Amino acid sequence: MKKNKKNRINVVYSTNPDFQFEEESNGVEETLIPSEQSLYISLDKKNRGGKAVTLVEGFIGLEEDLKALGKELKSKCGVGGSAKDAVILIQGNFVEKVYTMLTSMGYSSKKKGGY
Repeated sequence: MKKNKKNRINVVYSTNPDFQFEEESNGVEETLIPSEQSLYISLDKKNRGGKAVTLVEGFIGLEEDLKALGKELKSKCGVGGSAKDAVILIQGNFVEKVYTMLTSMGYSSKKKGGY
């Protein structure tokens, strides 16, 4: 059995003969069901040249499921956007519309930022 030194975490050398190296785990995260998700919806204009963007944050799960939810929200709003790093960006001010869509899908969602 060949040991992979690249996956070892924070160990340079150990004199302990019983020492076990910590290995990086490829944490495959399962997607939570919609009723267990807690999503936050907000409007953002910072660092976007004055353009408004609706943010949906707090998604826990696989990247494919995040992209599928983002695609569905973007198509229902009729605009573009992106979905990565547990955040869905939807171009434009669609906070109310996205909130009603997510609650109708069964997601626990909250508006943040004074709505």
